[in-house]
Amino acid sequence: MTRFVLRRLIALIAILFCISVGAFFLIHLLPGDPTVTILGPNDTPENRNALLKELGLNLPLWQQYLTWIWNVLQGNLGQSFITHQSVSKIISSAFPIDLELIILSQIMALGFSIPLAIASARRPNGLLDRASTTTSFGMLAIPPFILIVVLVLLFSIHLHIFPGPGSYVPFQQDPISNLHTMILPAIVLMVGSTTIYFRLLRADLIATLQQDFITVARSKGLSDRYIMWRHALRPSSLSLLASAGLNISGLVAGAFVVEYLLAIPGLGFELVNSIQQVDYLSVQSITLFVAVVIVLINFIIDFLFTVVDPRIARE
Repeated sequence: MTRFVLRRLIALIAILFCISVGAFFLIHLLPGDPTVTILGPNDTPENRNALLKELGLNLPLWQQYLTWIWNVLQGNLGQSFITHQSVSKIISSAFPIDLELIILSQIMALGFSIPLAIASARRPNGLLDRASTTTSFGMLAIPPFILIVVLVLLFSIHLHIFPGPGSYVPFQQDPISNLHTMILPAIVLMVGSTTIYFRLLRADLIATLQQDFITVARSKGLSDRYIMWRHALRPSSLSLLASAGLNISGLVAGAFVVEYLLAIPGLGFELVNSIQQVDYLSVQSITLFVAVVIVLINFIIDFLFTVVDPRIARE
C-alpha cells in the first residue's frame, strides 16, 4: 500500500509540473497585451514599458515562470493585473460555487443512474431496459451548450419554473433561492454523467449476476434484492468509481461552460473573463488550481479502488 501511494504521489507531482508549464506558456501565446487593457486611453510606449517593468513582464519567460511557481509554492498566487484583487480571494469566492454545482449534479446523477441500472439489470432486454438504454444513447449525443439553450427556453422563459441567466443568488444570502438557481445548471451536468454511470453499472451488474458466487447465493434461498445490494453491487461499482474519476475533468469543463452561459460567478466565469482580458496571472493560477483539484480527486479515487479491491495495490 505504501509503495502504491508513493508511486501515485510521484506521478501527481510530475503531472502538476507539466500542467503548470503548459498553462504558463500557452497563455503567453494568446494575442493581446494586458497593458493595453490596464492603461486604456493612457496607452503610450513610455507608460507601457513602465507598466511591463512594474508587472515583471519585461523579464524572459523562463524567469517569469520561476518567479510565479516559486510564489505559488509559498502559497502566494499573486494579484490580478486587471482588478488588482488577490487571485486567492477570487478562487476562494468562486470555487465553492463550482463545488456546489458539481456535487449537486453528481447526487442527482447517482440518484437516477443506480436505481435505473439495477432495475434494468434485473430484466435485461426487458421493456424498461430497452427504453432506458435507447434514451441514454440519445441523451449522450446532446452537447451541453445545446441542452442549456433548450432547458432555459423551456423552463425559464416559457414555463417560468427556474430563473434564467444572470439570476444567481449566493448561498449565504438565501440558501433556498440559491438551490433554486442551481438546479437547472445541475441538470445540464447531470445528463451526461447519468447516461455514462447507468450504462457502465448496468453492464457490470448483468455480468456479475451471471457469476458462480451469485448462483450459490441464490441456491441458499437469498432474496434477489439482498443478492443485488449485498453481493452484486459492490464488485460492479469499480467501473462506476473509475468513471467518476475520469469524468471529473469533463464535469469541470462542463461546469465552466454552464457558468459562463448562465452568468454564474464560478471559476469558469472568472477564467473566461481573465482570458478575454489577457490577465496572465489569474489564468495561470486558476488553471493550476483546477488541475490540482482534479489530480487530487483522481488520487483519492485511486486510493478508494484499493479499499474496494486490495489486489490493485498489490499489483
